[in-house]
Amino acid sequence: MVPPLLVTSGDPAGIGPDVIASAYHLRKLHNLPAFLVLADPEALAERIYQLGLDVPLIISTPETAHQDFTKGLPVWPVPVKVPVKAGLPDPANAEAIIHAIRLGVESLHHGRGSAIVTGPIAKSVLQAAGFSHPGHTEFLAELAQTYWGKPVHPVMMIWSPVLAVVPLTIHIPLKTVAEAMTAELLGTCVEIIDHDWQRWFGQTRPRMVLAGLNPHAGEDGRIGTEERDILIPAVKALQARGFDLRGPLSADTLFHERARATYDIALCPSHDQALIPVKTLAFDDGVNVTLGLPYIRTSPDHGTAFDLAGKTANGHALAKPDSMVAALKLAHTMCERSGFRQ
Repeated sequence: MVPPLLVTSGDPAGIGPDVIASAYHLRKLHNLPAFLVLADPEALAERIYQLGLDVPLIISTPETAHQDFTKGLPVWPVPVKVPVKAGLPDPANAEAIIHAIRLGVESLHHGRGSAIVTGPIAKSVLQAAGFSHPGHTEFLAELAQTYWGKPVHPVMMIWSPVLAVVPLTIHIPLKTVAEAMTAELLGTCVEIIDHDWQRWFGQTRPRMVLAGLNPHAGEDGRIGTEERDILIPAVKALQARGFDLRGPLSADTLFHERARATYDIALCPSHDQALIPVKTLAFDDGVNVTLGLPYIRTSPDHGTAFDLAGKTANGHALAKPDSMVAALKLAHTMCERSGFRQ
């Protein structure tokens, strides 16, 4: 039997436990695949009680998760150091958060999981405990090198049914984006996107479009020279190699419905340039996918939302599970397209 999806709960004080438990509660409605949660069982049970959900927990392992999933939510214990209070993150539990991610990736390397779905973390909480990475993506890349033995270039893609985007630069200040936006970076990202789109999404070469760095894509150097001097020559070189890539095009006309019908993925020089349109169009069902890794990783496209953790209204959790459900379903689909079958 194909190993289960491995799910890390992220910061236990955030809404990761809420959306995981709610997703399991709705598993039949959404026809979800079997998944195993790497979390503290007592903390997760307390959150389920707070939410009023009828979700029994079963202590489990990757080898027993499939059969356990039919009877309850399988949990692979990763104990926290101090008791968890919903909405109140504690750096003392950073070690457990990090360990769950590391254990998940290590298990993938040993064939004990088919993909990893990561719950949201609070980078400031982890960094207060000595975590040196800007975010999930960079840590996952380091783990890939640790267990697979070669460096990788991770590429963040936010996927939704209506729009998929890739921010070519991620967690850097806006003032440094122009300097970072090189032909080499664009070429590396295009190669990875083209390869993984065909591998994980089971389609032919993706139609890619590049947004301009400057307003109106620079207007031939009148509003910045990066397009004229760097991006246009780089795009032409990539086209000559056979990649289906257009641009750079003005970002302000790139995301309306008719424009979106002409491409599969929009590549954007800056983080917010990519994430603002996709979160506007698909806030509830967007999925964060890390391309360029030797394993499948998806994640809900939202943060820890500490203010919503453990809270209900009219008998329902305030934290909507839609993005977690979408992340689980997409991870399963990617596994199937790569040859895994559950």
